[in-house]
Amino acid sequence: MSTAARNLQHYFSDPRHAHAARVGSGALALALLAGLVWLAVMQGGTRLGTPMGLALAGSGVAALATALGALPALFVRHLSPRWEDIMLGFGAGVMAAASCFSLIIPGVAAGATLLGSKPAGAALVAAGLVAGALFLLLADKAVPHEHPGAGRHGPGWLQLRRVWLMVFAIALHNVPEGMAIGVGFSGGDTAVGIPLAAAIAIQDIPEGLVVAVALRTVAYAPWQAAAAGALSGLAEPLGAIVGVALTSGFAPLYPAGLGFAAGAMIWVVSHEIIPETHRKGHEQAATLGIIGGFVVMMMLDTALG
Repeated sequence: MSTAARNLQHYFSDPRHAHAARVGSGALALALLAGLVWLAVMQGGTRLGTPMGLALAGSGVAALATALGALPALFVRHLSPRWEDIMLGFGAGVMAAASCFSLIIPGVAAGATLLGSKPAGAALVAAGLVAGALFLLLADKAVPHEHPGAGRHGPGWLQLRRVWLMVFAIALHNVPEGMAIGVGFSGGDTAVGIPLAAAIAIQDIPEGLVVAVALRTVAYAPWQAAAAGALSGLAEPLGAIVGVALTSGFAPLYPAGLGFAAGAMIWVVSHEIIPETHRKGHEQAATLGIIGGFVVMMMLDTALG
C-alpha cells in the first residue's frame, strides 16, 4: 500500500474524521437532491403559464423548503420536546387555516359559480372533503409507516427498516399538501395557488427539521436523517401532479378537488399532528403554536390572495 493510501486510511479510521466525511456526504446528497428538484421546477417553469407549470414550481419550492428544514439535522442532535411540539403545532395551524381560507372558501365560490347555487357549491366541496378524509384513512391503514412517538402503523406483515417507515409517514403528510398546491393552481388562479404554496413551504421548514432530528434520536447517522427528511419532500411535486391531472380536465372536479385536498389536510392535522403534540405534556405550548400558524396563514392569504 502506498504512503498516500495509508495516510488516507489512517485519516478516515479516526471517528472524528469519519463523522466529518459522513456529514459532508450528507450535505452533498442534499445538494444533489435540491438540484434535481430545482431542475424539475425549471422544467415546469418553461410552461409556467400553465396550471401544471405553476403547480410544479409551487410544489418544488415546498420540497426545497422541506430539504432546507432537514439540513440542520447534520449538526443538531436534539430538540427539546417543548419546541418540537411548538413547531409541529405551527405546521398544524398553517394546514388548518390553508384548508379553510385557500381551499374550502374558494371551492365553495367556484362551486356556486359552476352550479348557480351556493348550497350546491358547498355540497360539492363537502363531498370532496369527505372523500379526502376517507382517502387518508385508507392510506393510513394500507401504507406501512412509523411515528417517533406513536409507533408503527399499517400492515404488520411488511417489514421495512425504521427509517423508511418514518419517511413513508412524512410522505403521507406531504402528499395531500402537494395535492392541495396542484388543485390550487389547476384552475389557473394564482390568487388561490400562491398563498397556499407559500404557506405550505413555510410550515415545511420546521416539519423537516423536527422529523430529521427525530430520526437522529433513534440512532440514525446525521446524513441519513437529513437525507430521509429531504427525500420526503419529493412527495409534494408528485402530489401536485396528481392534483392538477385529476381536476384540470373536468370543471366540477375543481371545487370537489379543493374540498378533497382540504379533507386530507384536516385528517392529517387531527389524526396525526395534534395527538403527537399533546402526547408529552406540552398541550398549551403546542396550542399556541397552532394559533400562531393559523394567524400566519390567514395573513398570507390576505396579503397574497
